Amino acid sequence: MKRALIISYYFPPSGGPGVQRVLKFVKYLPELGWQPVVLTVKDGDFPARDESLLNEVPHDVQVHRTDIFEPYDIYRKLTGRSKGTAVDVNNIEHGGKKKLSDRIAEFIRATFFIPDARRGWKKHAVKEGKRIIDEEKPDIIFSSSPPYTCALIAMDLKKYAEKKYGKKIPWVSDFRDAWTDYLTTPKRWFIPKAIDRHYEKTTLDNADVLTIVSSGMKDDFDKKYPEISKKTKYVLLRNGFDTDDYKNSKLPEKKNDKFTMVYTGSMYGKRNPYYLLDSVAELVNEGKVDINRIKFDFVGRMAGDIHDYINNTPLKSAIETVSYVPHSESIDHLMKADAMLLLIDEDKYSKMILSGKVFEYLGAAILNNKPVFAIAGEGEAKDLITENKAGIIVPHNKKEVLKAEYLKLYNGFLNNISSFLPDINAIRQYERKLLAEKLSKLFDEIT
Repeated sequence: MKRALIISYYFPPSGGPGVQRVLKFVKYLPELGWQPVVLTVKDGDFPARDESLLNEVPHDVQVHRTDIFEPYDIYRKLTGRSKGTAVDVNNIEHGGKKKLSDRIAEFIRATFFIPDARRGWKKHAVKEGKRIIDEEKPDIIFSSSPPYTCALIAMDLKKYAEKKYGKKIPWVSDFRDAWTDYLTTPKRWFIPKAIDRHYEKTTLDNADVLTIVSSGMKDDFDKKYPEISKKTKYVLLRNGFDTDDYKNSKLPEKKNDKFTMVYTGSMYGKRNPYYLLDSVAELVNEGKVDINRIKFDFVGRMAGDIHDYINNTPLKSAIETVSYVPHSESIDHLMKADAMLLLIDEDKYSKMILSGKVFEYLGAAILNNKPVFAIAGEGEAKDLITENKAGIIVPHNKKEVLKAEYLKLYNGFLNNISSFLPDINAIRQYERKLLAEKLSKLFDEIT
């Protein structure tokens, strides 16, 4: 069996959406002729942990874990946050004046941690990666970003193998998010920004193939580096859902007492429920919706300012917040939903946002026969939902449209009427096993 060196910071016991893509590839690649050898971190400062995901890693897959210097404890001390605070949902700009300590911490992060705060893993990972190459002789290298440090590690290992053995090991650089100038990128001044763009450019120049989750990423790279991007091979490899994840999640035995809209995942910055809740509050005030017959179920990590908003909204009694839960429990919440809420940030990069959550919603939709309720502008998330007949899309800043669509679902719930018919065959193409098959064929092709 051929071997693939898989480089990923996010790997069980890490939880959250970033881990799912690589975990499912590692789960299914052995069935497709490729034996993964995983290079990841030991005791990473993960925003969330999910020990249950360790059970999905095949027993015969080698997982090499290395030390890492994690700067987030220093960041927490500088900003007065308690140890263990999920930094990713609290350090995204959301407007308002920031404390001096926050501004200093962000300046340090933007200036010295390039391409990201996981830079302290590179030295340890490259050392262990060289040992793996010497002993395991992998046929291919696959890195998944973010963090973008993973790409730098893979680049060094590719160069090491070529120099030592005179043999090229193909490198597939995978991107779950765009890189520089993206909505989650720190605001860097010109010198660190130039360094970060250099790393991005050299990755494009050195990787044999770039796998991307949305076609908008290719457009982004084309605009930044047209000459290099022209000769780069891009493969669109979407995220997906794993049917196995739903096997133990049963549909409710009886209908919900309240029209329940479920959101799973993180909320921070521009990804917030303000627009929805303000609109529904108006429907309640207008007497069109009974607050005692509705429920919002928000499952996942949430920034402090969003918690504050929820505590002050007139819909507070209809909102249940649940902190991060294991992935299987997250699926349970989706299966009990009457509608699944998708929030796409209103940002210049919104067109290319296509999170893994969208696909888990699709998987649930064909089992619980409930729609996605998406608040999104033009872009790939909207296109995906439309193509798969998976639900309703409400544009940003169209309150009357939002109220009308919410009211339609609410009244349909009360009267047991539903016209939702997802395209099951179209959605099935996003099964994780089928996506792993596409990746294995790509590996076969370039080796």
